[in-house]
This record gives sequence, structure tokens and C-alpha cells, in this order.
Amino acid sequence: MKGGTSSMSDQPDNSGGTPPQRADTPCVAVCSTTFDDVCRGCGRTVAEVAHWVSMSAEQKECVWQRILLQGYPRRNT
Repeated sequence: MKGGTSSMSDQPDNSGGTPPQRADTPCVAVCSTTFDDVCRGCGRTVAEVAHWVSMSAEQKECVWQRILLQGYPRRNT
């Protein structure tokens, strides 16, 4: 299906315990925290955005997992 979502079988095998390859940041340049402390584009909190560069790989992976489960990152929202 063209333009469709990938299935779980398309995801890399992470059974070795190493985090999957991800972009350096979940930022999609749709930054807005007007109504609360969560960015409408990437789903990170203001604190997570501010501290992203100093977070460990494990901390970043926890954020990535949470925001992906919540349907982020979102473009054109």
C-alpha cells in the first residue's frame, strides 16, 4: 500500500537490547506549547525539549517510546 503505515514486522529487531536507530530528535518544527507544557508537534514536555541535549540515550529512548505510543511526532497539526 503506497503511503501506508508500516507493520510491526517492518520494524528492526530489537531483541539484542540496543535501542533502535532514531533521528537525533523527535522535533518536526511544529513547535507549540501554547495551551500546556507538551509540544503539539513532537509530544515532548517543555523540560524534555530543554534538556534533550544532556539526556542519556536511555532517557531519550524512554521519551521516544512514550511519544510514539501517544501518536507523536505529528506534522501539520
